[in-house]
Amino acid sequence: MSPSPIETRVSEARNELEQTLNAIEDKLNVPKRVDELTTRVRSSYEKNPLPWIVGATAAAIVVAGLVAWAILSDDD
Repeated sequence: MSPSPIETRVSEARNELEQTLNAIEDKLNVPKRVDELTTRVRSSYEKNPLPWIVGATAAAIVVAGLVAWAILSDDD
């Protein structure tokens, strides 16, 4: 005996919901996303480290400037 049209629609809806929930779970899986980001960053750095070095140097200069400004600012 074949399933009724309602049973078929329910089964299709259930499968679609399962796929949607799996996709949401995959998107919200923080450790997996961190691993993917780490892999992409490492690959980018290995291909061309110069932009990463320049960026890190610029960030260090900005932080040092902010610290110096905070220490040397005149608090009247």
